[in-house]
Parts: sequence; C-alpha cells; structure tokens
Amino acid sequence: MTHEHDHEPDEWDLGLAHDLQQMVQRRTALKMLAGAGAAAFLAACASEATTKNPAGTTAATTGGSTGNTTANTTGDTTSATTGSASTPTANVPEETAGPYPGDGSNGPDILTEPDVVRSDITTSIGSFTGTAEGVPTSISLVVLDSGNNHAPLTNAAVYLWHADKDGHYSMYTAPDASYLRGVQETDANGIVTFHSIWPGCYDGRWPHVHFEVYPSLADALEAKNKIVTSQIALPEAECAAVYAATGYEASVTNLTHTSLATDMVFRDGWDQELGTATGDNDNGWAVSLTISV
Repeated sequence: MTHEHDHEPDEWDLGLAHDLQQMVQRRTALKMLAGAGAAAFLAACASEATTKNPAGTTAATTGGSTGNTTANTTGDTTSATTGSASTPTANVPEETAGPYPGDGSNGPDILTEPDVVRSDITTSIGSFTGTAEGVPTSISLVVLDSGNNHAPLTNAAVYLWHADKDGHYSMYTAPDASYLRGVQETDANGIVTFHSIWPGCYDGRWPHVHFEVYPSLADALEAKNKIVTSQIALPEAECAAVYAATGYEASVTNLTHTSLATDMVFRDGWDQELGTATGDNDNGWAVSLTISV
C-alpha cells in the first residue's frame, strides 16, 4: 500500500503575478491593441489561479458552495456539501476490516437485516437490543470516482461501523447489540451521512471509523463486488475535546497510549484517511472525509 503526499507548488505557478506584471510592462506600446482583450485575459488568468489549491490541484466544487464538508447532527435531512474540499491526491488506501466487520466475513452478518439501510445508526435492529450512548456525531463521506475525473460516485453504497464509547463493537464484544452499523446509498453529490456518536478509544488503536464502499446498494447487502475497505482516522484535538465528556473516561487514558505515527493501521500514512471535525460536546460534532475510489 502506498500513500501520496502533497507537494510544494511548482515554481512557475508561484510566479504568475510577477509574470503578468512583466508582460504588461513589455506591452505598454501596444495598449491600443490590447483593449478589452487584455482585460479579459488578465481576468481569466486571475480566475484560473483562484481555482487551484496550494498543491496545484483543482479543488472539488460539487454542490457549488464553499467550505469543508459539513453535516447536521440532528433531524432526518443531510446538509452536506463538498465545497472547497481538496480532491484527494490518491485513492483511499485499502485497510483491514478488523475482527468485527459484521458483514458475514467473520461471524455475524448485519447486512441481512432489512433495517440496516438507515441514516441513524445509534439504535439496535433485528433481534438485538440497546442504544449507543455518547456525544452525538454525524459522519459524512464524500465518495469520488477516480476513474471519472473525480466526479461524485453516485448510487454507490457505503457500509459503515465503529466502536461504542466504551470501545466495544456490537454483535461481538457487545453481543446483545447491533448499533453503530448501517448502510446508505450515495446521493447525487456522492455523499452519505450517518447520525451516530463519537467512537471511544480502546487500547491499542487510534480512534477510527470503518467503512466499505460497494458499486450499488444491492451489492452492499450481499457483501459482493466490494470496491474498497478502509478507515477514517479521527483528529486528535477533537478526540481530546470529546473524551472530556462523561462516559469517555477510559478513552482519555487510552489516547495517551497511542498516536497516528504508531497505530498499526495509520502509521504508514494517513493523508487520505484523516477526517475533519467541527462542533462541540453540547451541540454535537460533524466528522467528514472526502475520498477517491
């Protein structure tokens, strides 16, 4: 598995303003011919320059608004936009599903449950019981198609799961529950949003969220034709803020025992997997990650 990293801007790109100034100075004698054409040229150059991020890659503009991907943490309506979130420099890496996938590959299979297609994953479904308690958190993935010029991957499906606040996984170490697992179909912008809680940090792993991407909802429910299995790494400062809340006491200690640099999954690079988070413990958090597959 390889990870690509951003690079500094090319030298010629950093000199754009200077080059334009020199061009204008050299063409002072041709002002009569420049007219509106020169103005249009300068405006076009300025416009092109503003559409690139510091690494020189075109910013994603799906949804037509600015700002990082955000999602509300209450209600049934997803309010997510890709805005100025940078297009990933590489496909999201393949990672382990871990010992608790719940997709039939290692024991129980929640994908056979009719109610698994849902946005709110805090409750148990099927014959299981229990509701996950913790700091409310929405988790959004923006899925882009690297084979189609990073256009949104629509009508694909995402199966997402993670640990509860105590670091337990439903159907396994929390065997009576089936919460914190769900499937959704990507919308016209390639977005899925799950309403959940902030995962706890258990000993030996950096706080994270698991997910699998499938070509269609039908494929996801049969766990076939999987495109990728990967994980979202949660940002450190926001983890520390959440773990100050009641109920996350064990996570405070466990977080001091690990780091992204030493984590068994993320230590070889996490640039395509590190989510962003906004919010607070009182009003809830929104975690988001834009990926290419």
